[in-house]
Amino acid sequence: MKLLLKGTRCETAKCAIEKRQKSMAPGQHGWRKGRGSDYAVRLREKQKLKRYYGLLNTQFMKIFDLALKGKGDTGKRLLEMLERRLDNVVYKLNFAPSRKAARILISHGHIYLNGRRVDIPSIMVKVGDKITLKNAEKTRKLVKAQLESNPNYTVQGWLQFDVAKPMATVVALPTRDDVQLAVEEQLVVEFCSR
Repeated sequence: MKLLLKGTRCETAKCAIEKRQKSMAPGQHGWRKGRGSDYAVRLREKQKLKRYYGLLNTQFMKIFDLALKGKGDTGKRLLEMLERRLDNVVYKLNFAPSRKAARILISHGHIYLNGRRVDIPSIMVKVGDKITLKNAEKTRKLVKAQLESNPNYTVQGWLQFDVAKPMATVVALPTRDDVQLAVEEQLVVEFCSR
């Protein structure tokens, strides 16, 4: 991108940026060809997972530590725990257009969990939990507009949704198949375990 740091020289054919754009990819050294190191591949998988769920590194590492302490495959437990976060569940129920919007909806007090107002998006839901909306016209309009904007949306099998109320129940724990992101969780475990 031209920032015109060289004055009028950037407006002529002598501009270094124009010369470089013809011969190589963007960036100071251009893009490297090839796959990258093992470290880079594992880091990229972790970053992909963090950005998909909208987490900071500290939040992600806390969930990873909980998954590491649990029984079974750590990678699958990690993905299960990420799917069980309340902001992700609200997004999966189509109450919000994105996970960030779901986080805002929760933090503003529009979501009730088991009849109690919740303002913490990172709460992990359990089997049997009931997710309802605040009994206010503004909340119902927000969610109704979202539900109408995407009428063909289907709720995943581990969630049960009643459109008439609107209320949802967690009927099972999510599995690896419920995660729609193409991620190799074993590489994430290897990276975080070092």
